[in-house]
Amino acid sequence: MQKQGKKNPKTCEQCTKKTSVTLPYGPHYFCEKHFTKFFENRFKKTIRKYNLFKPKEKLLIALSGGKDSCVLLYLITKYYSKSNSIQALIIDEGVKGYREKAINVAKELCSKLNVNYLVVKFKKEFGLTNDKLMPLVLSNPTLGGTCAFCGTMRRNLMNKYAKKLRADKLLTGHNLDDEVQSFVMNVFNNDFKRLKRMNATSGIIDYEGFVKRIKPLYETPEKEIITYAAINEIKHYSQECCPYSWTAKRNEYREMLNTFENRFPGTEYSILRFFENLKPYLKSNKNSENKIIHSLHECKNCKEPTEKDYCKTCEMIQRIKKEEMKTKNKKEEKDLTHLNKYNKKLTCKTTKN
Repeated sequence: MQKQGKKNPKTCEQCTKKTSVTLPYGPHYFCEKHFTKFFENRFKKTIRKYNLFKPKEKLLIALSGGKDSCVLLYLITKYYSKSNSIQALIIDEGVKGYREKAINVAKELCSKLNVNYLVVKFKKEFGLTNDKLMPLVLSNPTLGGTCAFCGTMRRNLMNKYAKKLRADKLLTGHNLDDEVQSFVMNVFNNDFKRLKRMNATSGIIDYEGFVKRIKPLYETPEKEIITYAAINEIKHYSQECCPYSWTAKRNEYREMLNTFENRFPGTEYSILRFFENLKPYLKSNKNSENKIIHSLHECKNCKEPTEKDYCKTCEMIQRIKKEEMKTKNKKEEKDLTHLNKYNKKLTCKTTKN
């Protein structure tokens, strides 16, 4: 047995078995069994630390079919299926040749874990799909990015159906890498409002029109999620990323932070801890919060909470539909065909290093 305080990189730090997983930021050396235990203990500790949910609350998992949400569903089912009601929400954004594959994987996992699920489609809810949205956005950069549209519409549906399904908490698969990337992006963009809203629990106000979104993988590195899924044979879709993900500004921040993490292990945890230490100094103004709450009302179109007549999602959809009308004639449609070349097949290895 190893002496306390010393670690042998050739053997697991918890037993005498050969090391299968090395975590450079520790450094930690684990066999598969003890890596799984380490991973699951941190997951449960995060839920306790941030008081993410309580027994008997209904939990709705936003399930994409990717590694993060599949591992999240697996762990929530493994440890909390007896104390909580669990259901999955699967959103079909409409990306032909890609999205249906991930959705099938998500459905299979739900069936395996005996979890009820609901599939909601962009096309039915908004009359739009990402396939229709992409060429319009690329032809007119002033509209914004495809990922920004997609993310806003997904959040709209998640909140809408969390209320319909009477969920107490909405769980997403955001991991440590996602959170650190968001923090750095907000700093670089001088987006103080979004920075203040960051947390293991999203948002800064409690309002009956919003179902609280929580992130149980908040302190879990992305690479360890991939490793955990492989060791525990959790099937997920990983053949390629969304063919439109290359447009996201986040990719640049991901690449930068991956470089720092590889050269200086523990960088991402250091950034998260810095943010955690900063949060007490970002105290919300209660008067400002109350002012926001009192100004909220139902969107005239979709009934979701908004401060204006129409919510951001409905405003975006109207902008897209106006753009669609401009490109109705055949000549203009033909001119957009060159944009198909951007439907690149990107793997997780390409985008996430």
